[in-house]
Amino acid sequence: MPPPSRSTPRRPSARPAATRRPPKAPPAEPRLVLLNKPFDVLTQFSDGEGRATLKDFVDIPGIYPAGRLDRDSEGLLLLTNDGRLQARIADPKHKLAKTYWVQVEGEVSEAQLQQLREGVALNDGPTLPAEARALDEPALWPRTPPVRFRKSVPTCWLELVIREGRNRQVRRMTAAVGLPTLRLVRVKIGDWTLEGLEPGAWREVPVPR
Repeated sequence: MPPPSRSTPRRPSARPAATRRPPKAPPAEPRLVLLNKPFDVLTQFSDGEGRATLKDFVDIPGIYPAGRLDRDSEGLLLLTNDGRLQARIADPKHKLAKTYWVQVEGEVSEAQLQQLREGVALNDGPTLPAEARALDEPALWPRTPPVRFRKSVPTCWLELVIREGRNRQVRRMTAAVGLPTLRLVRVKIGDWTLEGLEPGAWREVPVPR
C-alpha cells in the first residue's frame, strides 16, 4: 500500500496592516472681524446672480457672519470662525444690544419716540421696548447711490437700540409709527463699534473670553 499522503500545513494569511489615520489638525484660533458693510452688499460670501457679497471685501477663509444686515442697510457686521461666539452674537436670547442710526421721512414727535420705547405692534407680535431718541444729523459717509428725497417732505434722524433680531425689524418699527426709513446704519453691537471704519473696510479685534 502506498504511504498516506501528507498535506502541507497552511500558513495563516497575513493580516493587512492597519490604516493609520492622519492626525487631526488643531482647531483654528478663534477670530473676530468687524466690517463696515456698504449699501447694496449681500450678507453672504457667494451669489449666483453676480451681486456684491462679503467676498468682495473680506478674504479670510473659514469666517462667516454673526447675524445679518439687510442688503439695503449699512454698517457694522461681525464675522467669526467661532461657532459659540457666533451664537452669542446672533441669538436673540442673549439680548445683545444693537444700535442703529436711522434717517426717516417726516419729523419725529415725542409721542412717536414713546411708542418705540414702549414696544410696537408688528404683524409677528409686539416688539420689546427699545431705546429711542432724536439725533442731530450724524457725520456719515455719502451713500452710493444717494438716498432719494421728496422736496416737500422733511426728514430727520433717530437713534434706536434694540435687543431682538427680527427680519427688517427697525424698518418695520419706524413704519409702524408713521416714519418710513430712508437710510439705516448699524453703528454698534454690544461693545463693538463702527468707529474708524470706512465703507468696505474691516479690522480684526480680540475675541472675548
